[in-house]
Amino acid sequence: MAHITLPIAEQLGREFPGIVGPMTFRPETAAPINELVNILLRGESTLTRGERELIATHVSWRNDCLFCQTIHGAVAAAQLGHDEQLVQMVKTDWINADIIPKMKALLNIAGKVQIGGKHVTEEDVAAARTEGATDLEIHDAVLIAAIFCMCNRYVDGLDTWAPKDMDIYRANAARIVAQGYTAVTESAIANAAR
Repeated sequence: MAHITLPIAEQLGREFPGIVGPMTFRPETAAPINELVNILLRGESTLTRGERELIATHVSWRNDCLFCQTIHGAVAAAQLGHDEQLVQMVKTDWINADIIPKMKALLNIAGKVQIGGKHVTEEDVAAARTEGATDLEIHDAVLIAAIFCMCNRYVDGLDTWAPKDMDIYRANAARIVAQGYTAVTESAIANAAR
């Protein structure tokens, strides 16, 4: 049980999982968080949606946030040919993962942001540029890392429920891929209000 009383999802018979629980508790704070996440992970970008989800997954793994690393890993896998093995490798051994060098450079930057923003060096940024990263991609990698540090702490600071069943994450990932974060959360908030 979470540290505070969160709305119950009727179909689950318990509180909503992860960040959805506190978002149903306080919808007015959910809207701006969801909008930013939707822009960063699903909006226009030269990075694929799957690549951006990998950044979110990697940072969430580094923060030891079970819910966020699992749901964003499932969304990443759904957008990368259902390659759950690749997602696991990016979480645990990104430097040796079968991803392009630009993504490795961006994951390096995101990992440094997870430790603390001042850990990102001019050399890290230059290395990303050498691999073809644009200023927008560097900006977005930093902002994705920063927002996921906040979201990870939001989820774990309230001790929200993280399901153990991977099929729950896969099903939610399919909905997110089809509808986006905003629509999925708005649906949960509407169901909680009933």
